[in-house]
Amino acid sequence: MKMTVKKYLAEFVYGATDGTVTTFAIIAGAIGAALGPQIILILGFANLLADGFSMATSNYLSKKSQIDLNIDSAEDENRKKPIKTALATFLSFVLVGFIPLFSFVFASASSFLNENKFLISIFLTSLAFLIIGAIKGTVVGKHPVKSALESFFIGGLAALIAFTVGFLLKDIF
Repeated sequence: MKMTVKKYLAEFVYGATDGTVTTFAIIAGAIGAALGPQIILILGFANLLADGFSMATSNYLSKKSQIDLNIDSAEDENRKKPIKTALATFLSFVLVGFIPLFSFVFASASSFLNENKFLISIFLTSLAFLIIGAIKGTVVGKHPVKSALESFFIGGLAALIAFTVGFLLKDIF
């Protein structure tokens, strides 16, 4: 298992971080602009699938180009690598990127979730960033807490930017 994690660590970190950042940025921007939960869900799921697919295809084309440059030395296993890395990017983007949307998707299940969906989203997203960073740190042999905090602060900064943009632009339309 650890070998597989190491093998696809870059794709996991890239996909999971970007999926979480962009999904939560949409939520934070929409909350800043005082948009409703229905719009948040539509934009959130559109982001998960379209941006996840975009990242996966970009990863695929990048890896394929890299292999095509070294066509003479490319082995059969290497020719399969672009599909595997694209899949790893897509899955980590969608699965971890869903975390910020969790409380919005299940808000109708309980009044507590409904009343606190943004706060719960902040908490779950923060936890996701910390876990992504800790996994990265552990696998590469760096201090997991430092790595977790680095991911947390980078993700938090993106959320702050998105919230501020939404807040500043909310009265434009």
